[in-house]
Amino acid sequence: MAISVYDQVIVPMKRMLANLDKIVGMAEKYAEEQKIDPDVLIQGRLYPNMLPFVYQVRIATDTAKGAAARLTGSELPKWPDEEKTFADIHARIATAVNFLSAFAPDQFEGAEQRRIELKLGSHEVRFTGTDYITGFVMPNFYFHVTTAYAILRHNGLAIGKADFLGG
Repeated sequence: MAISVYDQVIVPMKRMLANLDKIVGMAEKYAEEQKIDPDVLIQGRLYPNMLPFVYQVRIATDTAKGAAARLTGSELPKWPDEEKTFADIHARIATAVNFLSAFAPDQFEGAEQRRIELKLGSHEVRFTGTDYITGFVMPNFYFHVTTAYAILRHNGLAIGKADFLGG
């Protein structure tokens, strides 16, 4: 039996977003216990010219919603990028998980051949569903979740691989 697009994309994204949400909760508790201004973590970066933690979460959630919508031919929702607090970040992640949860596996039938067109800056990029998943969606999603994790770890949060991968 072949693995479905739903199982390749939606299932791992929901899991990783749930893990990220737990890590955000750990960061929130860490900031309280250490008396660190939450904005230090929320706006934390690995390097001055990199996007901060909150942007990593936004891009990961945008990648997830975009994948689900594009691979099923559904309307892509627009979410404002206004998160300023840990509560806002939890809400953003919950919105993404809820959006992904609204899809059923059968909605992804034939998604491997679906034509996907994206505008990235001034460039328009065309993919088949398979190329979109393997060459863009999953690498991009994991890059931003990993970078969010690394920013928090870099700022002293005691997390490890088990927190990233989840139970």
